[in-house]
Amino acid sequence: MLFEMDALPAQDRYKLLTSTIVPRPIAWVVSMDLQGHLNAAPFSFFNALVGNPPIVGIGIGGRREGDAPGSWKDSGANIRATGQFVVNLVPYDLREQMNITAIEFAASVDELAEAGLSTAPSTKIKPPRIAQSPVALECERFSIVEVDVDRAIVLGRVLAVHVRDDCVLDAARCYIDTPKLDLIGRMHGGGWYARTNNLFETPRIPVSKWVRKT
Repeated sequence: MLFEMDALPAQDRYKLLTSTIVPRPIAWVVSMDLQGHLNAAPFSFFNALVGNPPIVGIGIGGRREGDAPGSWKDSGANIRATGQFVVNLVPYDLREQMNITAIEFAASVDELAEAGLSTAPSTKIKPPRIAQSPVALECERFSIVEVDVDRAIVLGRVLAVHVRDDCVLDAARCYIDTPKLDLIGRMHGGGWYARTNNLFETPRIPVSKWVRKT
């Protein structure tokens, strides 16, 4: 079945992308406005894009109902204003807290407090990280790619990475016990997720060992 994206309404284009590009890691973004108020929100249009320099990308958009055209969600507005944010990754045991921070609270509401989460200080930037998250990426704004009047792709340069101690196998060699992180990814529909601890291995094949099957 062929779906011509230009012939579909935006809602159907979204459904096709989110039901086929899975699982998508979740950027649990903590940002801060110019007055020092914190915001936390999850975004599943997210991934690591470049290793050197270390760049992550997050699709942010979709203003609240009733907001003026061109308005950004709080995370996007804060990143525009300060250029700093933390991407926390979401483990299975924090799935409910993550879901609480996805509620469309008013800008004055502290999502972290509503979800019963605590923070830990960052080392390179002002916004703190979520203390309970096993991985946190301290980021500064690298670039913003404008997509529409209220949508953009935020590219962040990773300045520091925090990994929970018990998930580090060899700090000197940067070996991480990835299954132990027990992270989740976004699947299809409104509330389907996947755990990332169901693994199989397929080693890369060096060209010197490649023999084409006939």
